[in-house]
Amino acid sequence: MRRRFQSFASQEAEEEESIDVTPMLDVVFIMLIFFIVTASFVKESGLEVNRPDANTANQQDQASILVAIGPDGDIWIDQRKVEPASVRANIERLHAQNPQGSVVIQADQEAATRHLVSVMDSAREAGVNNVSIAAQEP
Repeated sequence: MRRRFQSFASQEAEEEESIDVTPMLDVVFIMLIFFIVTASFVKESGLEVNRPDANTANQQDQASILVAIGPDGDIWIDQRKVEPASVRANIERLHAQNPQGSVVIQADQEAATRHLVSVMDSAREAGVNNVSIAAQEP
């Protein structure tokens, strides 16, 4: 009988030494889901541009399509360089994903006006009526 008692006591000691981490994993998983759902994702055009200053510049809330025009006329959409002939198709594709969004064109100060007008025309031809030009507040 004594042997049985010793083996039972050793089992209790082993159970007391182990820590149940299941509740902790549940909490971590719930926190992960919370942070993923509430995170705001920043969209970037893929090119750093020097925007001109404007006294009337204001913040655009639903800018879903960012188009950047570099100083040498290269066009970037969704972090990849795009040929001028395919700007309209790219904007149509992105506008189909978010029809309430707008197009914001980030043109460099040194970019030619013809590139800016070309991108604006492509956006309008793609069916987007809300087209803005990005500027910095002085």
